[in-house]
Order: sequence, then C-alpha cells, then structure tokens
Amino acid sequence: MPTKIKLRDAISIGVGGMVGGGIFAVLGLATNLAKGGTPISFLIAGAIALLTSYSYSKLSFSYPDRGGTVRFVNQGFGIGVFSGGVNNLLWISYIIMLALYASAFGSYAPNLLSMTGDQTIDSHIYASGIVIFATGINYYSIAVVSKIESIAVVTKLVILLGFVAVGVYGLFGNPYLEQLSPQYWESPFHLVSAGMVIFVAYEGFELIANAAPDIENPEKNISKAYSISVIFVIALYITIACVTVGSLGFDQIAGAEDYVLAEAAKPMLGQIGFTVITVAALLSTFSAINASLYGGSRVNYEIAEDDEAPHQFTGMFWNQPIGLLITSVATLVAVNVLALESISTAGSVGFLFIFSVINLVAYRLSKEIKGNRLISGVGSVACAVALVALIAQQFTSNRLSVYIAASIVVGCFLAEFVFKQREHRAQKKHENR
Repeated sequence: MPTKIKLRDAISIGVGGMVGGGIFAVLGLATNLAKGGTPISFLIAGAIALLTSYSYSKLSFSYPDRGGTVRFVNQGFGIGVFSGGVNNLLWISYIIMLALYASAFGSYAPNLLSMTGDQTIDSHIYASGIVIFATGINYYSIAVVSKIESIAVVTKLVILLGFVAVGVYGLFGNPYLEQLSPQYWESPFHLVSAGMVIFVAYEGFELIANAAPDIENPEKNISKAYSISVIFVIALYITIACVTVGSLGFDQIAGAEDYVLAEAAKPMLGQIGFTVITVAALLSTFSAINASLYGGSRVNYEIAEDDEAPHQFTGMFWNQPIGLLITSVATLVAVNVLALESISTAGSVGFLFIFSVINLVAYRLSKEIKGNRLISGVGSVACAVALVALIAQQFTSNRLSVYIAASIVVGCFLAEFVFKQREHRAQKKHENR
C-alpha cells in the first residue's frame, strides 16, 4: 500500500511543479513586454491559475486518479475526438514545456563555462545535452528522478527566497526603483498579454492532481494543497519581478533577457550572486526536465490506454513506455528549431486552452463535484479571454509564434479525428468478417 502524502508534501509537489524552469526562462521576456508593470502581469496570470486551481481541487477530490488532467477531460466529455484532441494537446504541451526548460538551461550554462566561445552554439549544445542526460536518468531509474526532484525543490526555494530577502533590502536607495511606478507600465492590454506569455510559469500546480489518490485527509488537504501552493508562488513571482525591475535598467534587462534573474543578483551580491543564481537555474531546469520527461511519457501512455492514441504507445522500450523516447526526441527538435518566445507562447496557448476546458468540465459537473459553478465558469471564460489577448498581442509582434501555436492545436485535433476514423473503419471491417 503506497505511503500517504501529507499536506506539506502535496504543497511541495505544486510549488516544485511551478517553480521549475519557467521563472528562469520567461522573466526577461515578461519584463521586455510589460516593463515596470511586470509584477502586475505575474499577478494577472496568477489570478487565472488560482481560479483554475479551484476547479482542479474539486475534480481531484471527486475523481482521484493518477491520470489527473487526462481523467478529468474524459470524465467531462467522454472518450471521443474532442477529449482525445485536448489530451493530445496536453502531451504536446509537456514537450513544449520541456523545450522551454532546456532552452533556459542552455541560456544560463554558458555563463559558467563556454564550450565554443559562441553563445548561440553553446546554448544549443547545453540544451540538447541536458535533455539527453535526463532521458538517460529516466531510463536508468525513476527512483533517481524522484530523489533529484526532492533535493532540487528545497535547494531552489532556499536560493530564491535568499535572493528575494537580499534583493528587497537592496532596493532601498536603488536608482531603478522608480521603474516600478505606474508611469513605466505598459498599457493594460500589454500587461495582460505579457502575463499570458509567461503563464507557463504557473502551469505546474496541475501535478497535484496526479498525486490526489495518495493524499491523506483528502477532503481538507487537496483544496489546501492547491490554494496554498498557488498563492505562495504568486507572492514569490511578484516579489522576484519587483526585485528584478527595481534593480536593473530596462536596457540591462533586455541585454540579459535569457538569464535576467542571475543578472539581477549582481547589484546586491556581485559575481558571487550571479553564479549562485545561475547554479540555481541549472538545478531547477534540470530537475524540471527530469520530472516533465516522466510526466510527459505517462500522459502519452494514459491517452493510448484510453483509446485516444495508437496502442503502440503502450509498448515498452528499455522497461519504460515508448512515449519517453518519443517525448525526448520531440523536445530535442523543438528546442533546436524554435525561439524562446515561440516556445513560451505555444506552451501558454496550450495550457490556457486546456485549463479553460478543465474549468468548463468543473462547471458542467458542478453538482457531482459539489463545486461553485460561478467560480469555474469565470475561470473558463478568463482562460479563454486571456488566450484571445495572447494571440492578438503575439499576432502583431511575433506572428510566427501564433502560426506555430495554432498549428499545434489544430494538429492535435486533426490527428485525433484521423485516428478515430481509422479505428472506426477497422472496427466495421472486423464486424463484417
């Protein structure tokens, strides 16, 4: 019988899932889009995550299943083309997140050790290398993956909280502190769209759903785990954004966009601070890649078991689901082909769409799960509106990102439609024999 997960451990799953590589990868991107209003963008994105976590908490308690999101979508819409398309999108979104984490690792690592002297080439070498290394660990032992994640969660939180404490103190008297005033904020539309571009930094709370069957005292602890973890991370991200914007000029932030958190440590702690934050970024992104590789392969396996993907995906390769290898290869392609903003946009589009659907499921099943229809309904609409805002903003500034994200979403549903049609024809052929 599995050991029951205590409240503090469930909270650490949510916090660890959110404070992975996301904040290290997208902080500079958010600041370049929102300028002095970056903390507001993180607040807006966090508010949508908090609304969605309510729906997740109700569904997790009513339908505890290690399939998590996959189970909830199937519960709400039945197994069909729509639910299959959404679950396929969830798997692809895991791959996009992996590419984001790997991209962040590749951006930070050359600051410690340059291999070729060319930042771009070094970034690709490090990003590809860490994905291959993490894949090897996943094949070697899932227990090792779990141990790495446990150590990493504590270490990165200690370093980030230390950064926050020193950073807040360092703001007093800093000439850049005035950049946080409203006169340096971008327009409300840009604040919202910036929050949506970096929404991927919040998506990890959904991992609590996969642990729901093992959480002790679930009627109290499941909802607490979601709300406490999301609120804590909102506060952490807003404070980090305040410290960053209040410590560096906008031109400095733009120049160090891909590793801005490390750069923000320099004014207070010098080169030592830069190095410590860089190490924290490498540890965080590595652990996030480790955990997400396993999670992505499990999602792929679950949807194949539910007849929403070819049964070949339930096959094994070196004692692990074949989806692990496919997820790893797809990540290597994405991280070496797509730019950071395109990766972040595609990931945010995927999860905003999925979370809108999850809120809609909670809305439709509100009687069964004893949930508040208004909260879930508002959550679904908020995700949909945020998605539209993100697409509209990116269409004017980075149209390629929109085309990539749209192709991924349409491709997931089209692939499911073709798969279901083939299954239907095969079944009819079998019946006619």
